[in-house]
Amino acid sequence: MRYALISDIHANLHALDAVLADIDARGDVDAVYHLGDLVGYSAFPNEVIGRLRERGIAGIAGNYDSTVATDYKHCGCKSETPRQEELAHISYEFTRRTVTAANKRWLGGLPFSLDLRPLGGHLAGPRLVLVHGTPTLNTLYWTEDRSDEFCLKMAGVVGLKAGDAIAFGHTHKPWHRVVEGIHFINTGSVGRPKDGDARAGYVLLDLGGADAWVEHVRTAYDLDAATAAVREAGLPDEFIEFLRTGGKPVAAAV
Repeated sequence: MRYALISDIHANLHALDAVLADIDARGDVDAVYHLGDLVGYSAFPNEVIGRLRERGIAGIAGNYDSTVATDYKHCGCKSETPRQEELAHISYEFTRRTVTAANKRWLGGLPFSLDLRPLGGHLAGPRLVLVHGTPTLNTLYWTEDRSDEFCLKMAGVVGLKAGDAIAFGHTHKPWHRVVEGIHFINTGSVGRPKDGDARAGYVLLDLGGADAWVEHVRTAYDLDAATAAVREAGLPDEFIEFLRTGGKPVAAAV
C-alpha cells in the first residue's frame, strides 16, 4: 500500500496544487492523507480546504486547524522572538476572519489522529499512525534532535511495535529515523518549509512489503503567484521572504 502524506499546507494553494499534480503524475499512489495545519500564514485557507474536500483527501487536525475551529486565544504556534509572536497573531487574526463558518465547523470535525492498516484490519499489521505534533498534543514539536527514548515513549502511547510507522508534521522540517524497527517520519511542509528549501515537500510511504519504504519528495511551484497573493491579502512582507527562502531569511548586513 503506497501512501502520499501531506502536511502543513498553511493556506498555500499553489504549493498544494503542485504537490497534488506531482502525486497524480506518479500513477502508483493508492491513497493520500493530510496531517493538518491546512490554514494560516497565507492567502487561501478556504480554497485549500475546498481542494482537499473536492479530492476526498481525509486527514487530521493540526494545531492551527483546531484553534481556528474553536476560536482559541492563539494558534498554538511557537515564537522565538517578539516579532515572531506579533506575526503569529497577525496571521491568526487574518485566518480567523477569513475562514468561513462552514469551514470552521469542518475543521472542528477533523480527528486528532488516524490509525491505518495497509494490509487490512483482519491482519495483525503493519500499522501507520498519523498525528500532527505527537500522539499526546498537536502543539508539541517532535524535532529531529529528540532522543530515541522520546520517540519510543511516543510510540508506546499508541502501542506501536517493530514494522509499524508513525508520521507527523508541525516542525516543517522533514526527517526519518528507525528505532527498534519502528519508523518515525516527519513529512516536512507543503506550504511553508523551514529547512531552507523553498520547494513544497511531502512523503511517499509504502508499508506493503517486508519493510517500510520512505521517500521525501520536493516539488517546485509558482512562488511568484503565491507570494503575490500573500501581498494582495495584506499580510506582512516577512511571510513572503519566508516562502522565498524556505524559512531561512538572510539577515540584513550591518
